[in-house]
Amino acid sequence: MMDDIIRCPWAERDPLERHYHDTEWGVPVRDARALWECLMLEGFQAGLSWTVILRKRENFRRAFAEFDPEAVASFGEEDILCLLADPGIVRSRAKIVATIEGARIFNAMQARGEDFAEYCWSFTGGAPQPGDGRATETELSRSISKDLKRRGFKFVGPTIVYAWMQATGLVDDHAPGCFLHRDRR
Repeated sequence: MMDDIIRCPWAERDPLERHYHDTEWGVPVRDARALWECLMLEGFQAGLSWTVILRKRENFRRAFAEFDPEAVASFGEEDILCLLADPGIVRSRAKIVATIEGARIFNAMQARGEDFAEYCWSFTGGAPQPGDGRATETELSRSISKDLKRRGFKFVGPTIVYAWMQATGLVDDHAPGCFLHRDRR
């Protein structure tokens, strides 16, 4: 059932997308673990639709120990084989290995006293950046992508990074006309 609320066009297709848009997408995330989880899920989304990942998100959380970076970093070949056999997630060896390695990078950052949330928000000066509701990548997403790759993260190209920035509120990118657009709040 449709309502009279105007949303970003991508959020009009089904109830799950509407709920995600209305309650999560674009809300600034300040929690390091939650930012890392979203970045890893965006990596799994590469080549697929976000709706596929959203529908499988609880399965991903179960499979990846609730995205506890310490637990995920300890995954070995046996765990990878179990994940590859799990129909509840996207079964891509490269993406699974990238998530495990991403956990190790996250933990190494934390061990050096570098908080992942502070790192992420340092690119925006700590505040959400305004978007135009149409971009798929920006100079900022290219810069963040480059730095994440330098650190060893995988599946963090500028388009994936921009989608992650939108999802976690690093960029305020609700379309003009959307009831959550910054000019309507």
